[in-house]
Amino acid sequence: MNRTANDLVQGTPAEPGAAPRPGVPPEPVPRPEPKNEPEHEYEPERLARAALCRLGEPGDAALGRWLARTDALDVVRAIRDGRVPGRQGPDDARLAAYRARLTGLDPVADLERVRAAGGRFIIPGDTEWPSQLDDLAETRPTGLWVIGTGSLRLLALRSVSVVGARACTAYGAHVAGDLAAQLAERGWVVVSGGAYGIDAAAHRGALAVGGPTVGVLACGVDVAYPRGNTGLIRRIAEQGLLLSELPPGEHPTRFRFVLRNRVIAALTRGTVVVEAALRSGALSTARRARDLNRHTMAVPGPVTSELSAGVHALIRSGAATVVTDAAEVVELIGAIGDDLAPQRSGPVLPRDLLEPAAARVLEAVPATPDGAPVEQLARQSGLPPDEVLQRLYELGSLGHVERHGAHWRLVRRR
Repeated sequence: MNRTANDLVQGTPAEPGAAPRPGVPPEPVPRPEPKNEPEHEYEPERLARAALCRLGEPGDAALGRWLARTDALDVVRAIRDGRVPGRQGPDDARLAAYRARLTGLDPVADLERVRAAGGRFIIPGDTEWPSQLDDLAETRPTGLWVIGTGSLRLLALRSVSVVGARACTAYGAHVAGDLAAQLAERGWVVVSGGAYGIDAAAHRGALAVGGPTVGVLACGVDVAYPRGNTGLIRRIAEQGLLLSELPPGEHPTRFRFVLRNRVIAALTRGTVVVEAALRSGALSTARRARDLNRHTMAVPGPVTSELSAGVHALIRSGAATVVTDAAEVVELIGAIGDDLAPQRSGPVLPRDLLEPAAARVLEAVPATPDGAPVEQLARQSGLPPDEVLQRLYELGSLGHVERHGAHWRLVRRR
């Protein structure tokens, strides 16, 4: 560790040659040993926030309130010294938990490790920091470890998350992949969690059409989890971004997955749930998106499928809007008046274009080979015989009816 990193953990050591304290024998001055100094110097605030990523868990509200009142360097020093001025910090139990993680803390090593992997550590105040994450208030990330190309802030400006069940059906995987591909083709960045099922299908759909995608992980960005998605995670890093609140080398836990979902919800303009059971982590993402005033959308599935029961519950409660394709998603999250989805309607039949009187006469004409005389058609249509005859000739010119002697009948279609 360099001097700044060492000060964060251990405090400032005595200078060589300083006068010894009374009653304490002077220590021999150690011989200087060659050290592998890092190639880059990191500013104290970045070092301190990198350290805090190891001392606290994602979404730590006590730590967030503390950081809102003082800078990260003072927070780390207060944890190291075990002295919190006034009531601005955590309680004794939480402070003890932070101090228990001080052993072996080396923020420089973490920063160098992510840099060697082609990544960086961004913090609030950086030009790449997405300001919409500030909506999380006291649970805002301390910092984000990022691997990949492009600016996270710029990619997140026009992004939508697609989430759902890990054990999804073939229907769910098809819908998620197709939806993500359509969104990417329209210039939207697809964000998901890199997990099996709907997450993986959404990432693959965006990648398949050459679109960028962002994976928000519940582990270190240098850890491929789940192992079965190693190739996919590598492709996301090459064509998009991987990001995490957790420092390099950290592994996921159950509650880290849940806490990760709040970042997905806050980062994007809206969240689409494709498939989710009544107990599903995807529903927590949707609820966080709703609480953050983001658009919450859901794709309905078969009413007989348990994996769509959670989606249907969201829709029934009014917490989500039904969407069936990318056009309907973009209509909600895009520019007002500019990204309207096309109006859906059934096919227009030739009969739909007839005037009401002509349609009444046509309904009266029988389909039998013999047809019916004008007088009978007038009685059945309730129109005068002269008008019926006029309408019959109009219908004949349009190919709907034909004259058979004194009778009129429908034209038989092949």
